[in-house]
Amino acid sequence: MSRVDTESKRKLREMGVGSLVDALEAQDDTLTLGMVFEERLKLAVDDAHAAFTHAKVDGLIRRAGLRYADADLRRLDMLEQRGLDRGVIAQLATCAFITRGQNVVFQGFTGSGKSYLGSALAKQACQHRYRAHYIRLPDLEESWAAARDKPAGKEKWLRKYAAFTLLVLDEWLLDPPTDEIRSMLLELLERRYDTTSTVFCTQYAKKDWHQRLGSGVYADAIMDRIVHNTIWIETGSTNMREHTNRA
Repeated sequence: MSRVDTESKRKLREMGVGSLVDALEAQDDTLTLGMVFEERLKLAVDDAHAAFTHAKVDGLIRRAGLRYADADLRRLDMLEQRGLDRGVIAQLATCAFITRGQNVVFQGFTGSGKSYLGSALAKQACQHRYRAHYIRLPDLEESWAAARDKPAGKEKWLRKYAAFTLLVLDEWLLDPPTDEIRSMLLELLERRYDTTSTVFCTQYAKKDWHQRLGSGVYADAIMDRIVHNTIWIETGSTNMREHTNRA
């Protein structure tokens, strides 16, 4: 069935609304029998919009660079054994923390699922149509090193990473940062402060951060931009890699 002639369909596709044409052509006469054209058009617009939203979300997830592409907050194993609060996880899944400009810290032992949780939260943000990005801190440092010697490279790099609505920094403080990296982190977190959300996945408890950040004024300033508006979640000591392999 189609109430749209060939030339009109061509023009619609040329204008970039081919999904609407597809939705109109996909309508089943037996299901829309008796409907006026306006009602059929409304159904087609709803279908086209759903397809558009799905495609946009897929694109956001694909560009987020998730370490675990299949990560899902709704499918977390052994919550109670790991000491994870279902209510807190459910609240994170609403992404309300993003609208409040809050940060999240996942802290726990090696293999406790921090990277999975960071990927799952970034994916959830994409499903809410936020721009999210996942990156390991060593890779962030390499990216910074590659950008800093280019014309206006530092400023372009900072604008790029400051613009993500949700930025997941995995392996946070795995290695103590150099003076230059501390300076970069301070500038980046300053630009992100109170307007975007950052997720930190780390082995180290908050009491250890200041020392690993060098214990100086940069450590003070970086901590000041993180600790006051952050949801802290301990991921426990259960090795989820071993659990997954056994399963």
